[in-house]
Amino acid sequence: MGILDIEVWGKDSKKHEERLGTCKVDIAALPLKQANCLELPLDSCLGVLLMLVTLTPCAGVSISDLCVCPLADPSERKQIAQRYGLRNSLRDMKDIGLLQVKVLKAVDLLAADFSGKSDPFCLLELGNDRLQTHTIYKTLNPEWNKVFTFPVKDIHDVLEVTVFDEDGDKPPDFLGKIAIPLLSIRDGQTNCYVLKNKDLEQAFKGLIYLEMDFIYNPVKASIRTFSPREKRFVEDSRKLSKKILSRDVDRVKRITMAIWNTIQFLKSCFQWESTWRSAIAFVVFLVTVWNFELYMIPLALLLLFVYNFIRPVKGKVGGMQDSQESTDLEDEDEEDDKESEKKGLIERIYMVQDIVSTVQNVLEEIASFGERIKNTFNWTVPFLSLLACLVLAAAAATLYLVPLRCIVLVWGINKFTKKLRNPYAIDNNELLDFLSRVPSDVQKVQYAELRPCGSQSPLRKKRSGL
Repeated sequence: MGILDIEVWGKDSKKHEERLGTCKVDIAALPLKQANCLELPLDSCLGVLLMLVTLTPCAGVSISDLCVCPLADPSERKQIAQRYGLRNSLRDMKDIGLLQVKVLKAVDLLAADFSGKSDPFCLLELGNDRLQTHTIYKTLNPEWNKVFTFPVKDIHDVLEVTVFDEDGDKPPDFLGKIAIPLLSIRDGQTNCYVLKNKDLEQAFKGLIYLEMDFIYNPVKASIRTFSPREKRFVEDSRKLSKKILSRDVDRVKRITMAIWNTIQFLKSCFQWESTWRSAIAFVVFLVTVWNFELYMIPLALLLLFVYNFIRPVKGKVGGMQDSQESTDLEDEDEEDDKESEKKGLIERIYMVQDIVSTVQNVLEEIASFGERIKNTFNWTVPFLSLLACLVLAAAAATLYLVPLRCIVLVWGINKFTKKLRNPYAIDNNELLDFLSRVPSDVQKVQYAELRPCGSQSPLRKKRSGL
């Protein structure tokens, strides 16, 4: 509780950064658990910074040794389980659950120093929360034996565990990384994870041992799913990459081909290329149109969930194979374009990079959107697919029992009065918020757990093969 220093920076397409102004906020003077709207004039320019500041006491974050593990005490575990029980589903809607992570040890890490050793430490990130272990010097097999607890704000968050080599005043060297979706955690089991590269797409050198416990309230988690996802404060700088652009083009092509094949299938029914298929389609069309009611739309989507649930293996395995093929990237990242001697040429290069980078990002958004819809129906995340089934069943029942006029009236009143009820409310689309929690095919590969194969590391195998 002190003075918060704020700096405003500007960055252009040439990666030049410039500090535009500064201001200060006295946190101690602000009330707790209340949205404070502040207009702060910047010191070194004429601009004004408009901010919404809310002070919320941080509970649940801790670092301890194995001997004082919070969930190891039965009475404390029972108290925490009661706090997130169904009886408390409507209390403190932002407090969804608690995650406990035991960082035990790492084995066979990459040697980052000239001496053939490393000085490893481990960084844990969950949303915008970041905690790290202490550094163990001169070893490739560190044992941290630390316990971390995180408050969970969204059960669709992903725990990222990164191992670094401490390098004095220089930035730390990368030794490996894993990403673990919270819904895939197996409580109370010691798991061995193969470290991956920075892109989380290929095996790296070394293993890490973790033990995790996750307690949450399913009702709060379901409601939170339809709210805007919290943005990461520390964003990774996206670089222009030929292989990523090519991958995104292939992903969009697959989605386009799926839509095209569906259109061709409908055309073949109209053209009577297959008599039986066209006859069945004609009868289904007549029956559907003659008996159509609005509630049948969510009911039809619900049947699609049931169909994919009956045959989950083909959908999931096929999707994983497709994503593995689409993300079969090269070992080495391509370097940025070399600087040109002429200034005019440099300007053109930056302009072309910006355009291609924008196209790359748009293609990735389109591909991810289509893959998220597919993975929702494929039961890739059972929690989300089951939640979608419940919502569709409720929608079908509502459309069957309640006149459409009343539904539109309630929807319009809610939209018009939302800003009046909460002036600081952020406009959102519940459907897009839901889909943002569903992983794309690339994320499925990134979150997939690699199995350690023997004592030989993947890096050594690759080198021996070469």
